[in-house]
Amino acid sequence: MRLTTFTDYGLRMLMRMASAPERAFSTAELAEEFGLSRNHLSKIMQRLARAEIVRTRRGGGGGAVLAQPADQLRLGTIVAVLEKDQPIVECFGSAHSDCTISRRCRLKVRLRAAEQAFLADLDRSTLADIALADSLTPA
Repeated sequence: MRLTTFTDYGLRMLMRMASAPERAFSTAELAEEFGLSRNHLSKIMQRLARAEIVRTRRGGGGGAVLAQPADQLRLGTIVAVLEKDQPIVECFGSAHSDCTISRRCRLKVRLRAAEQAFLADLDRSTLADIALADSLTPA
């Protein structure tokens, strides 16, 4: 299974936030730290906030913090939130698929099971398990 860049960037942000859970991180700060687009990270942060994975505050001293302890945030759940609306095959995403064999396809069942197994395996780990070291300075 290949994860989207959206998910990759979201996981990077959360790994960094988990390294200092008491701190509020601005999207601009994370964008600069990782060399990524602030606008793109803002969209990711909005999705994470809607899913109640992070809490955001506006204004001076604002930013985002984890909505719950990192050891309670399961990776499979996070990936499912970030991959929402990104089906692994077209026929998973729409009732109006162009696939001509959709009604008799037996592959779909296997792919759905594989996707669920993938997320279940990720759910065996938490964000705390993959938190970055507080400093990104090379050793």
